[in-house]
Amino acid sequence: MKSVLLCLLGSVSCLLSPAQDIHFSQFFEAPLLRNPSLAGIFAGDVRVQAVYRDQWNSITTAYKTASINGEYKMPVGKANDFVTVGLQLLQDRAGTISWVSTSVLPAINYHKSLSNERTSYLSLGFMGGWVQKRFDRTKMTTNSMFDGLGDGEINLQPQYSYWDASVGMSYNAQLNGNPENNFYLGLAYHHFNHPKNSFFRDPRIELQPKTDASAGIRFAVDEGSYITLQGNQSFQGAFSETIVGGLYGIKIGDYEKPSYVLHGGLFTRLNDAIIPVVKIDYNPFSFSFSYDVNVSKLKTSSYGRGGFELGLSYVGFTDRNNSTLNAVVCPRF
Repeated sequence: MKSVLLCLLGSVSCLLSPAQDIHFSQFFEAPLLRNPSLAGIFAGDVRVQAVYRDQWNSITTAYKTASINGEYKMPVGKANDFVTVGLQLLQDRAGTISWVSTSVLPAINYHKSLSNERTSYLSLGFMGGWVQKRFDRTKMTTNSMFDGLGDGEINLQPQYSYWDASVGMSYNAQLNGNPENNFYLGLAYHHFNHPKNSFFRDPRIELQPKTDASAGIRFAVDEGSYITLQGNQSFQGAFSETIVGGLYGIKIGDYEKPSYVLHGGLFTRLNDAIIPVVKIDYNPFSFSFSYDVNVSKLKTSSYGRGGFELGLSYVGFTDRNNSTLNAVVCPRF
């Protein structure tokens, strides 16, 4: 009975409510979704990241979410400035009515150097593009169907699309003389164009703007290990989400150019989930796995099971003459 009720509630919320944005436990593997000004803040010229999330298999039709983002960073002008162009692709499938949301969001980010001696950058980024939402009307069940009157929803459209836009600013810099020790701070404002968000074409229903504040710091423990701490705070309408945690990384092999880096750690989404994470870097690739242990009020129905995520990323340098491979000063984290 609990499963049936949750399926019904999920279907209704997909159609009627001004829903919250998609989130990932491995938020650090989807930086453009948090803040377009986080594009290009990595040690390399090119980065491609993918995250797949499978949630709530224990109680209802699973929520399946996939994100792919790509970034290309290049210097501009005669100073130490850079520009990053990127693309964020996102698809979310949810519920018994096959609700699907698809996003195609190009991004651009300008990094202004504030120092000629060490990493210190102020970045301003924009992201915007096309979003489509749809569902399978034949899988929907309403009271009218039991009376032989169809689904009874005259104005209901099975799909709609809109244009979306986000803006963000971030600052990242070295902590000390070691260029590997860095931190970043960011603030973003999503959906500032207030896109319409209704299968009923109701002009009064808009996607609520969302504010994201993010921060991270990485510092060496000794020559062969380091700690990375990251957090993200978001506000959207009456909802808020806080996720914080960290990873401990151990270099295996040559400390200057290690063959592998093994990471292990824990994150928490406050009042919702505890999230153990494991990650392995095998240059230029990284593989990660996390699992949400549900601790919210829904844990009785979910038996503590939330969802798992798989992450894959590639970070590399190009063969162009102005590659950042030997750059002393460039945006990185």
